[in-house]
Amino acid sequence: MLDLIYPSSPAPLYPRPSVDNPGKQPVPGGEILPLVEPGGLVYGQASRAYCHNGSHVLHPVVHLHIIDQYSQVYLQRRSLSKRLLPGYWDTAVGGHVSYGESILEALFRETAEEIGLTAFNPVALGAYIWETERDNEYVFVHAMVGHPCLHPNVAEVSEGRWWGILELEEAMGKNILTPNFESEFRRIKDRLLAML
Repeated sequence: MLDLIYPSSPAPLYPRPSVDNPGKQPVPGGEILPLVEPGGLVYGQASRAYCHNGSHVLHPVVHLHIIDQYSQVYLQRRSLSKRLLPGYWDTAVGGHVSYGESILEALFRETAEEIGLTAFNPVALGAYIWETERDNEYVFVHAMVGHPCLHPNVAEVSEGRWWGILELEEAMGKNILTPNFESEFRRIKDRLLAML
């Protein structure tokens, strides 16, 4: 499985001083994310705000798809307080990798935070780059089979529920599902169903 390769000493903080940005670098507050090359090599670190302000620096995220033996897929509904796509249905778990974390550490942390699941056996389904006007994410996709008892964190997720494959396909392109989920589901659907 592809993972991040961290340097032996802390990576430089971005944005770096430049002609347009001279002087001391401010110490960022909040979540610090690794900046990566497409092969997973970490070359820097930056605040989440910097990564999402149109800088287009590549930073890693993790996704977990949950499918049960009846081919139902669990999705979360994004909180209405989210800045991006509030109320849309999305992958069961999705979140940023914090600086210093491995992909699996981030996956288990995000899964526990978002849906209260702590014991599961993830299968890596691959990685790809998802670029938008706002952001440039290196998405590490995982899946698991089961029908666990889940406890969505209402601070992050407004609700969660199981969707049938046909129901998901009917919802595509109707502003119900996030564009990222729609694209990713098309990419992994066959691999997901092959796990059953």
